[in-house]
Amino acid sequence: MGNCLTCFKEPPAAPQDIPNCHKEDMPEVRLYAAPSHIPASAPPDQTIISNGNHLSLTPVSPISGDSPASVVGRFYPLQSRKPHSKSAPIMGLSDSKQASETKLNALFNTYKDENEDSILAEGIEQLCKDLQIPPEDYKILVLAWKLNAEQMCRFTREEFVTGLKSIRSDSIKSIQNRLPEIVQEVDRSSELFKDLYRFTFKFGLDTAAGQRILPTDMAVVLWQLVFSRKEPPILKRWLEFLEMHQNIVRGIPRDTWNMFLNFSETIGEELSSYDDTEAWPSLFDDFVEYENDKMNQNIAKDNKELGGILREDFNVND
Repeated sequence: MGNCLTCFKEPPAAPQDIPNCHKEDMPEVRLYAAPSHIPASAPPDQTIISNGNHLSLTPVSPISGDSPASVVGRFYPLQSRKPHSKSAPIMGLSDSKQASETKLNALFNTYKDENEDSILAEGIEQLCKDLQIPPEDYKILVLAWKLNAEQMCRFTREEFVTGLKSIRSDSIKSIQNRLPEIVQEVDRSSELFKDLYRFTFKFGLDTAAGQRILPTDMAVVLWQLVFSRKEPPILKRWLEFLEMHQNIVRGIPRDTWNMFLNFSETIGEELSSYDDTEAWPSLFDDFVEYENDKMNQNIAKDNKELGGILREDFNVND
């Protein structure tokens, strides 16, 4: 929003829908080295076969703590936006338990688009400025979740008014006060976080284009954002894997997104506990095989280096 997420999105060619994401039913997200899944421009060293017969792979640079905003900047060009001239008053705002619908409609009108009864990118950017919260901040995702926003960079009047009434806020000051409280509630409740996590997938879709699968680059950004408060141990390796193969893994279906939360909690940091006979998405099988191959290659390299050192010592002593 503002400078975050898909406010900068070019109208992309949406990936083809995947019927479901369970074993043998995920052709678009399996890493097959087949012509239908590898663009003509894909170099051979970026091909990986999901049965474990991995080809030579170019090492990927680790994700170095990029913020969601900086990551998005690599994917989507900044669209020019006219400045938003309105700003909500800061003083004299209500913190009452019962939000005023009259005040909420007036607040909505402060940010709404001139030609549409919705708050669009410019208005959301101004709202973030008035809230003194960066657009790429986790709290803005939480706000969108509480508004039950259908898509990025757009809050309808109904979403705005109904959502803010539900959190008992009808002013900038009361929203500022409530958001940290809601974040703490989410931190304490696994069920609330699960609901926020599942909302994030829907929120990232370009529904205007009929998109039902998240482009991989957008999924990477949203995983970084939604886990910015508490990062699973496996997350960095998972995102590196996706970024390295995003020319092959071009979309993340809803089931894969939802099940990654269970996967990250079940696996922790030890991939040895992964059971590929369970009903995990095939993409997880490929990820685990890839990580195991990397580990075996590292062990073989370490053993080779150790053998060389021992031979040198033996020759010197001899």
